[in-house]
Amino acid sequence: MFQRIDFDPKQSRLAYVQIMAKLKILEFPDPRLRTKATPVDVVDDKLRALVDDMFETMYAASGIGLAATQVDVHKRLLVADVSADNDDPYVLINPEILEKEGTIVTDEGCLSVPGFYEEVERAEHIKVRFLERDGTEVKLEATGLLAVCIQHEVDHLDGKLFVDYLSEAKRQRIRKKLLKERRQQAAVIA
Repeated sequence: MFQRIDFDPKQSRLAYVQIMAKLKILEFPDPRLRTKATPVDVVDDKLRALVDDMFETMYAASGIGLAATQVDVHKRLLVADVSADNDDPYVLINPEILEKEGTIVTDEGCLSVPGFYEEVERAEHIKVRFLERDGTEVKLEATGLLAVCIQHEVDHLDGKLFVDYLSEAKRQRIRKKLLKERRQQAAVIA
C-alpha cells in the first residue's frame, strides 16, 4: 500500500512511500465503503487480532481513527487514538451514540479520502456505549477531537463518508481528482 505525502500544498508534486501495514485501506469512491456494518456477535481472539491489525494500519497511515469498513470488514468495530504520542488507544465494538450536545466545526480528513480536508460540523460532546476489547460494556463521554473522531468512524460503519457532508460539486471534484491520481500512480508503478 502507498500513502501520499504532500511536501508543499502549493505544489503538485507528490511522493509516495511504502507502508508496511497489515490491512489495505479502501479509498473513495470504492462502493464497499457504502456497506452498512453488522454487529459483532462474539468478542474473541480473532476479533482482537483484527483490532491489532487495524491499530497497526492506522498508526502506519498517520491516522487517528479507523473503522473496520475502511479495511473491507463490515462489522461494527472501530479503533481510535487522538493522542499526539499514540498512547491513548480506544477500541469501540458495536458503538452506539446515545446523546449528542453542542456543535463544533473542524477540518476533517479521512484515510479513505487521502489528501483532502474540509470543514464539517458535528456534535462537540457525545455519550457513546460500546464493548471494549475484552467484551466489557462501557459508556464514555467524549468531547472535542475524540468526539469528532468517534462520530466520523461511526459514520463509516453506517456507510457514510465525511464527503457526504459536502456539496455535490465538491464531492465530485474530490472523486475526479482521486481517480486521476490513482491512474497516474498505476502508470508510474507499471
